[in-house]
Amino acid sequence: MIRSKMLYTTETFTDSEIEILKHYFTNLEQPVFCLVNLDEATKGALFARYSRSPKSLKRLFLDEFASDLDRDTTDRDVTYGNERARELYKRVFVEYGDDSIAQLGGVHLACEQSSNLLTKILERSRLMAYLEQSTRYINYGSRLDGGRYRYFRDPAILKSSLGTRYISEMDFMFDTYVELLSSLEKYLIKRYLHQKKPLNKEESELAWKRAIRAKALDVLRGVLPAGSLSNVGLFGSGQSYELLVMRLKANPLPEAQFAADMILKELKKVIPSFMQRVDQPERGGVWCDYFRQSRKTAEAISTELGIGPDNMTGVVDDGIFANSVTAEDHLLTGQPDHYPTVRLCDFDPKGEQKVIAAILYPHSNLSAERLETMVSRMTEQEKIRIMRAYVGNRTNRRHRPDRAFEYTYYNFEIVSDYGAFRDLQRHRMLSIQWQPLSVSLGYTVPELVAEAGLASAYNLSCDRSRELYEALRQEFPMQAGYAVALAYNIRYSMYMNAREAMHVIELRSQPQGHREYRKIAQSMHRLIADVAGHKAIADAMCFVDNSDDELGRLEAEKRNLIL
Repeated sequence: MIRSKMLYTTETFTDSEIEILKHYFTNLEQPVFCLVNLDEATKGALFARYSRSPKSLKRLFLDEFASDLDRDTTDRDVTYGNERARELYKRVFVEYGDDSIAQLGGVHLACEQSSNLLTKILERSRLMAYLEQSTRYINYGSRLDGGRYRYFRDPAILKSSLGTRYISEMDFMFDTYVELLSSLEKYLIKRYLHQKKPLNKEESELAWKRAIRAKALDVLRGVLPAGSLSNVGLFGSGQSYELLVMRLKANPLPEAQFAADMILKELKKVIPSFMQRVDQPERGGVWCDYFRQSRKTAEAISTELGIGPDNMTGVVDDGIFANSVTAEDHLLTGQPDHYPTVRLCDFDPKGEQKVIAAILYPHSNLSAERLETMVSRMTEQEKIRIMRAYVGNRTNRRHRPDRAFEYTYYNFEIVSDYGAFRDLQRHRMLSIQWQPLSVSLGYTVPELVAEAGLASAYNLSCDRSRELYEALRQEFPMQAGYAVALAYNIRYSMYMNAREAMHVIELRSQPQGHREYRKIAQSMHRLIADVAGHKAIADAMCFVDNSDDELGRLEAEKRNLIL
């Protein structure tokens, strides 16, 4: 192994400089290091100067920033605002409009008590990281402080004549969830533990019960309304947060606007320099106006064409489902049996040819056009050999081929319950668009609910959800979605390249996943192979799981107990 000291020179510092630097850099000898104990504005400004200076980062820090630091005398590792950094941001970011400087500082932000409608708006940006509370591990029957169920209470609705009804019906849905959860767990315990005795009961019964609880929570989440509250953790750059706040401000959902104000207030405490433009009428104001006007124009055109949400009350477009995979295992209320779950709307017939050309491109001296022509003349065996060599021996699903797989695409249109949509929507590297949540596409009744004799109560709750939605939508069209049970279907499209398709399909088809989105992922895989005819690409997705495990969490829970 070659030691780094043999390759790189070591910068020298005085003892007093070392005493300063050791608090802010993870090492003083190597050319690779991390910055610590500095506020985001200082780190961003330091890097901004770094791009325009011949000095090393440590020397630049000592010469231009260290003297301005305001360290807490009781704790030498805590550093507060740097006036030089703030002035540099004002000049470079605000006055010059150099957005790249806003990419250099990041913040962890928690958004709690957010409805499922809001979480989809929060989780929209590609260049942020999110973790959302899971319906699999959280019993939504537990109440918040004060005895309230976990759903959003929109102030305008509560002040209206529908306020009392809103509370009553939402409470009814949660009451149903609690009752069904207890009954379904008892049914599943009887079905699995009493009829399928584990070999090592002393060790594995707890794992079985945990897997059963996860299954029950999974199956019954459809009863919960979209107004159910969730907690979301976000991490992003200042630039990402700036855009998030402006999108929230421009969104017609009042809850999104409430969230924008709260998020902006908290970010100003941590990265005030990054947030300066949001409140400026000529900057953030104009941007928000653009978002609002763009949405209103598109809505007006849709209404003019007679295809707005109010015109689409469960219409089935006959004759366009030739490439569909049907939801044969589901009871789809209020819709024909042939209604599709997944449809491949668009793909490139020459996709595999283009991927193979992209594989060869960085290793050749030919133009892209000549390479594609050469590949088009290859035999199928030659193409498969190149594809398999490129994919290599994947020992786990995280070993994905490089960017050549980004040279073809798939556009899927999906109809699924909102619960599955909320899980798939978080894949940010693809392009996803969805239609407004409503009750027009019916709802899905899980098989286990029917088998356990609980369908009547499930149906009643979903029907009352529909009635509340209909009562709300005239006066509160944006907030009416809070009342829609997660079991109701929503239509959306997912556009992705083959590399992202490999990630999504392999991940979402795993046995630990929810059955609804597992079926969607499995259908996508079949459509890529059979409809697009991209069999080599589909073959490369060797970690797609097509099993139908009833207790998908069981093996994971067993491993957790061993660990």
